[in-house]
Amino acid sequence: MRAVPPDPEHTPPPGSPRRARGNRTGGHARRAAGALASAALLLPLVSGLPAADAAPGTPGTGAAAGPDTLQRDFARAAAEYHVPPSVLLAVSYLQSRWDAHAGAPSVTGGYGPMHLTDAAGALADAARTAHHGEAGEDARGDTARPHRAEDHAVPAAGAFPERLRTLDRAAGLTGLRPEELRTDPAANVRGGAALLADAQRRLGRPAGGDAADWYGAVARWSSASDAATARVFADDVFEVIRTGARRTTDAGQRVALPAEPRLVPHREQAGRLGRATPPAEGTECPESVACESVPAPYQRLEGSDYGNHDVSDRPRSQKADFIVIHDTEATWEKTLQLIRDPAYVSWHYTVRSTDGHIAQHVPVKDVAWHAGNWYVNAKSVGIEHEGFLARPDAWYTEEMYRTSARLVRHLARKLDIPLDRQHILGHDNVPGTVPSTIKGMHTDPGPYWDWAHYFELMDRPFHPTASPFSGMVTIAPDYDDNEPVYTGCEKPGQECAPHGSGAVRLRVAPRDDAPLVKDVGLRPDGGASTTDVNDTGARASTGQQFAVADRLPGWTAVWYLGQRAWFRDPWWEPVALGARGKLVTPREGRKEIPVYGRAYPEKAAYPAGVPVQAVTPLPYKLLAGQAYVLGQTSPSEYLYANDFDPAKHVVVRGKDRYYEIQFGHRVAFVRADDVTVRSSNR
Repeated sequence: MRAVPPDPEHTPPPGSPRRARGNRTGGHARRAAGALASAALLLPLVSGLPAADAAPGTPGTGAAAGPDTLQRDFARAAAEYHVPPSVLLAVSYLQSRWDAHAGAPSVTGGYGPMHLTDAAGALADAARTAHHGEAGEDARGDTARPHRAEDHAVPAAGAFPERLRTLDRAAGLTGLRPEELRTDPAANVRGGAALLADAQRRLGRPAGGDAADWYGAVARWSSASDAATARVFADDVFEVIRTGARRTTDAGQRVALPAEPRLVPHREQAGRLGRATPPAEGTECPESVACESVPAPYQRLEGSDYGNHDVSDRPRSQKADFIVIHDTEATWEKTLQLIRDPAYVSWHYTVRSTDGHIAQHVPVKDVAWHAGNWYVNAKSVGIEHEGFLARPDAWYTEEMYRTSARLVRHLARKLDIPLDRQHILGHDNVPGTVPSTIKGMHTDPGPYWDWAHYFELMDRPFHPTASPFSGMVTIAPDYDDNEPVYTGCEKPGQECAPHGSGAVRLRVAPRDDAPLVKDVGLRPDGGASTTDVNDTGARASTGQQFAVADRLPGWTAVWYLGQRAWFRDPWWEPVALGARGKLVTPREGRKEIPVYGRAYPEKAAYPAGVPVQAVTPLPYKLLAGQAYVLGQTSPSEYLYANDFDPAKHVVVRGKDRYYEIQFGHRVAFVRADDVTVRSSNR
């Protein structure tokens, strides 16, 4: 391994995105600042513009718009509808973080900075193209049970709830055409202000006045069907007002919300909403989210079959080591329909996109069938998020990210799970169990999930823990500016819409035209990796950590799936942070060691009556001279659960110990006896 210092002659090209929007470190700081009070905001809030500055309804964000145009749009709309500017800005931040997404709808058909929803067409289009990986994953991931297939058929549209059709109401209140509200940010902000003013009027409250008097209107604006979710949304809006926020949007607009740390909203106004609160009995959620119980049925089916999860007694039976993040590839309504099917699969929680509402389906103590790997299922909690991985512009709301982050932080504390990417996995990081299952593993939540922002919301941001030239790195591209080309979102081979991503491409040599590294598990015939949005064969994701294999000016190589994998890493646009940790290498004298997709016990550990599970290596090798980052020490365990009666379940524990490693895009396991552990500083 060579540690090569930056080449002073390698300067960032003129007009590069990082010159225009700040370097990668600045990008992370910009995102983090959204949750912090700021005494010196870059752009003052212009809430008192003269009436002549622009007539109501005049588009404010045309082609020649300056970087403060959106800020002025908020000020004009607030003045026109007599809404406190801080309330309008904070509501928008909790929906979109002020991004316009070039007029593309969110996962729930919401448009523009105010997330005005028009779900009828948007959701149907998204569901029709939904897919996350090859068909055929067995969500239970245990050969001791029959394969349980998945079905993501598009449900009938039916009558969409109020939260999914706010754009038409905004059109009626403003007189603007729906197309304007979808595509013109200035019009969209006006629509949001009109909805807030209408909510205030319906509650019998006067327009204007102090922001504290708008708590009830904000709760009503959320269009949540229950009072608990409306209150959580309003609490989050006023927390943003108290702490302040500033950000450069996806359209290069600088928007600022000054902090009001002494603001105390009139929370008692929520009592006038007249909306029921769903029963929270049987849920295991933090108090800071709205949570209801929508139980997954545990019942007998035909013959000896049963569904759709296993009753257990964790942590007394087994410790949970992982939290697995999924997206639903279906609407909220369809997802709840599926979880109620006893012949379907299961997961523990679902998070709704529009307002962050959470439903719990399976008790944390029980084992849900969600990850496609029985070892991981037995030792994890699965959380689904309403969304579609292959639609880059079908974006998630900020409120969904926030409530999900609170749930994960709560579960991690309760279950003693570290908040890092070795333990908080995407479904796309879960390994196949044996060679034949690798290709069918799901790939959600995919390259458009913003892991950096998600961990910032959990107060665990990714930051350097060692020199930039250490022997270990954390992948951390700037999500907003990192836009690798993906294909296959709409049609095979067709380029996806440009969008920020938390993933980087890996190549066989330090050249932009070098082939992508290969994944022999995905393509046993030696076929090449591709840029398809579901192809994880040559992809490293934000927060994942790897051992450095080599360095050249502008490039870094890491050990990945048994080979050197290069990614562009110039000093002016770095995508990796120096890190410190433990690495595993083959034990001295071993040329290669096997890699596994599950940490099952040795044959001698199985008692009579429990079928021995083969310890089958995956088609990869960890070769002498290579190193991989150690995630945790994993006990060898197998949960034998093949009967409806949980009293007949058996946890088999062996003497073998395994180490979880970041082997490729997915984690893997190696036997502790096969490797040596050393510090990355060596």
